Amino acid sequence: MDHLDRLESNSIYIIREAYKKFNKIAMLWSIGKDSTTMLWLAKKAFFGKVPFPVVYIDTGKHFQEMYDFRDECVKKWNLNLIVSDNIKEAEKQGIGPKDKLKCCTIRKTEALKKTIDKYKFEALLLGIRRDEHGIRAKERTFSPRNKDFRWDYKNQAPELWNQYKSQKESEQHLRVHPLLEWTEIDVWKYILRENLPVNKLYFTKNGKRYRSLGCKPCTQPVKSNAKNVQEIIKEVKESRIAERSGRAQDKEEAQAMQKLRALGYM
Repeated sequence: MDHLDRLESNSIYIIREAYKKFNKIAMLWSIGKDSTTMLWLAKKAFFGKVPFPVVYIDTGKHFQEMYDFRDECVKKWNLNLIVSDNIKEAEKQGIGPKDKLKCCTIRKTEALKKTIDKYKFEALLLGIRRDEHGIRAKERTFSPRNKDFRWDYKNQAPELWNQYKSQKESEQHLRVHPLLEWTEIDVWKYILRENLPVNKLYFTKNGKRYRSLGCKPCTQPVKSNAKNVQEIIKEVKESRIAERSGRAQDKEEAQAMQKLRALGYM
């Protein structure tokens, strides 16, 4: 087994373990490279069929290319898609990208809360990675959230020898992270090896491309001439720019992401 084989095997083990432990489970799908890779791993884990719902949080502010890519994959892979949103409430309160923390909370976190409450999900699979952001480096593979969605990042169970705390308590739900040990380059190399579909926003257009996908008003492209996956891998290897440097919520203040995630953000 090579490095990608080991990552794949461990991720599939985590996905199967979560599916075995919880009766009501779903996967959060942001349409980006990481969550699409996780979706493919779920297909492999269950012999081509994803046996649980895929949840898409629609903020009303995404790129049209993201909606198009979502619909193509749903049709191609026969996914059970749940579209969740809190757009009407956000518009009613006049909350938009000018207040990024509040906007992310009401358009993403509150929409997710409503979905979990409606479907009674006990666990959610997320495609986050430790190398993506400093606060995500503190995560565990199986990570509990309390009834108010809060994450106690100062009090987490150790995970030694692939032994995970997979039991939830009372009104908790668990966030499960199959890609936690992957890096950005690992994901792109795996996409290349598996010939996975890629949103065209990741490729260069007029000398720029998106390295991380989010809401249109809060996501900026980076300078790039990468027009295929091989060129993206080469570029990422040589880059000294942070992967999420184009995401406005990461720049708002030093503790912005930690505040968002403590409140239940993905």
